[in-house]
Amino acid sequence: MPDDIARWLTEHARPLHTLSPGAPTGDLKPLGETLRGARIVGLGESTHGTAEFFRLKHRIAEFLVREEGLTTLAMEASESAARALDAYVRYGAGDPVRLVARLGFWTWRTQEMVDLVEWLRAHNRDLPEERRVRFAGIDPQRGADSVEAVTAFLRANAPEREEDARALEVLIHARPGSRPDPEQALRRRAEEVARHLADRADADEDLVEHARILVRAADLVTRSLDQSAGEESAFAVRDRAMADAVARLVDGDPAARVMVWAHNGHIAKGTYGNRVPALGSRLRERYGERYYALALLFGKGSFLARRGDDLKAPPVRHRIGTGTRSIEARLADAVKGDYYVDLRATAPWLYTPQAQRSFGANVPRFSYRFHTAPLVPAKDYDGIAFVARSTCSHELPSAQE
Repeated sequence: MPDDIARWLTEHARPLHTLSPGAPTGDLKPLGETLRGARIVGLGESTHGTAEFFRLKHRIAEFLVREEGLTTLAMEASESAARALDAYVRYGAGDPVRLVARLGFWTWRTQEMVDLVEWLRAHNRDLPEERRVRFAGIDPQRGADSVEAVTAFLRANAPEREEDARALEVLIHARPGSRPDPEQALRRRAEEVARHLADRADADEDLVEHARILVRAADLVTRSLDQSAGEESAFAVRDRAMADAVARLVDGDPAARVMVWAHNGHIAKGTYGNRVPALGSRLRERYGERYYALALLFGKGSFLARRGDDLKAPPVRHRIGTGTRSIEARLADAVKGDYYVDLRATAPWLYTPQAQRSFGANVPRFSYRFHTAPLVPAKDYDGIAFVARSTCSHELPSAQE
């Protein structure tokens, strides 16, 4: 690693004294000062199955809520199911373990996530309504709660729409691009149902919003998985829908300040895959410097992920060393331990192409150790929180889809 890069990192890195929530926050003050003008903070992660990422983001969330006034935690999780978890966070309604398990993805079914939402509930308990922190899902897929609410109403109050109710039931488990249809007949049907409910005096706003969620879900599942389709591909539509969900949270309340919890690929300010505009790139375009993208990277250790293309099997432990070719190797070599570094500077290396490790909910069975994604540090992220060692997140019992 060139000495000038090591010197720059040594000078600019700010040590993280602990990753544990509830600890004193003096070491987070530099991050707080950097975020003072931001309305949206992207909290990324290079794996969905790292316990240290959960703990550090929990700690950052505590700090940002208590000391910097952020008002909402928005997650790459089911927009439909998160509404019930928001009711727990704000009002104490329901069982947090069950509600976390319903968020739509195995990645969030962890003890670390339960710890976070229980902290949010404890924080909110004695606050007036207007000061309580909200929890929101921003991913339109996995609409089981919305399907249940809308179809139950239709069958009880508009039996002539039974065909609509049956058609919408496919959205309970449908995934992006799982029912490609250039005509998007399912989306048009969902739009008609949403209009019908919006016009009915006996349909409350919560039900109408569930219907709107199903429109977004139907749009996503009927798109093509071919990334060459550009803005019309399922990948681009998903990130656009997530960005729009964040925008509704921010634009609907002048005082709102939102933390966005998602994979590094989504919170990045650039593109991923075959030039798919990321959620973060759309937020930067819309909100400028008021959006701050903080990536979380790790040096070595283990993490949970599913093997290959299996979408049903439980995740298993994967291990990886620091290596020599990725930016993670350079970060680990330059500064020991855990730290935060702001990238909004003019150092030439920050604008030089690098490689970053990137692992999703599923990883290739044998070649995952070599899986990297392109990176230009200052163009893709505003800051990096680096964790020296990763260990597996802790699944809830029976945490399978």
